Amino acid sequence: MSVFKKVLDKEFYRLHQMLQKRYEFLDDRPFQAEGVMKRIKVGPKFLYPLFWLGIKRKLLFPEYGTNIPFKLLNTPLVGANGEEQIHWERVFYFGEKTRYFNALMSFDSKRRLIKDYLGEPSILYSDLVFIVSSEGFLKIVSSKQRLVLGNLELPLPKIFQGLATITEKYCEEKGVFQISVNVRNPLIGHIFSYEGEFNPIEK
Repeated sequence: MSVFKKVLDKEFYRLHQMLQKRYEFLDDRPFQAEGVMKRIKVGPKFLYPLFWLGIKRKLLFPEYGTNIPFKLLNTPLVGANGEEQIHWERVFYFGEKTRYFNALMSFDSKRRLIKDYLGEPSILYSDLVFIVSSEGFLKIVSSKQRLVLGNLELPLPKIFQGLATITEKYCEEKGVFQISVNVRNPLIGHIFSYEGEFNPIEK
């Protein structure tokens, strides 16, 4: 059973059928997709040193624009401790520049949430809460966060956190998945966001 079915439990079956298929990971098969980000926005210019650091960690980047091609690869893994994991690789193509927004997710059975380690190597940790909307959309909200420094993890005060809200749905009219991601800070406001559409790559 995928980590996402575990965290949602019975709520999983309230998702749109295409979202159920996308997040089920039957036989541990990866999910691959490609599409276009209609819009990618980044925060104020004084945050650019953070974005450049993000490039090295495959997390954030300073580029922005419209109609940006991208690919998505979700791969089921088993960690060194036997924990089931899902590796997220999101690749964005800005002309000759390739940028990433990667993460490693696993299920915390005690707290009933998804653990999200962001970047490669990870530099940020976040609790993720998964919610199914009345329309069958999947909504993901970040909660407590920690700065990851090797084996050391330091709790981040809320004023330093980048709080994310993600909505994913399936549009039957267009026959595509639609995604929107918005990351905000309580003091600065907008840090990073994108919205776009994608379709699975059938293999």
